[in-house]
Amino acid sequence: MEYLSRSPAETEALGARLAAALSPGAVVAYTGGLGMGKTAFTRGLARGLGCTGRVTSPTFTIVNEYEGRVPLFHFDMYRLPDEDSLFDIGWEDYLDRGGICAVEWSEQVSGALPPDAVRVDIARHPDCEDWRRITIEGVDLP
Repeated sequence: MEYLSRSPAETEALGARLAAALSPGAVVAYTGGLGMGKTAFTRGLARGLGCTGRVTSPTFTIVNEYEGRVPLFHFDMYRLPDEDSLFDIGWEDYLDRGGICAVEWSEQVSGALPPDAVRVDIARHPDCEDWRRITIEGVDLP
């Protein structure tokens, strides 16, 4: 399904809606260029999961963890050289912990993602540079 976001607040709200549709253990795989709103979407996802704390991009830490009704593990794969590196940081352990794994730059590790991962693509809308076209596949939003 395709959605239009006209602001970071709308992007966050869509992330919160997605949270309501996810079950523990789900993987959310993001694609989209720099500055498209992947972290804003994750802020909404965290809010929807009842997570506290400031959500920031894990670019330099690879993964940030947030506690909530369901924990959120926020990965940034931008700096990983390959899928093997993902396993080196304990990917399988995160999958087994029953939280939600949100994976930015998922195309870097596509072979390591489960086949039922929810796909979220965020791109600039062709009609306005500040708007985003957000496509979500693999789950229906409430």
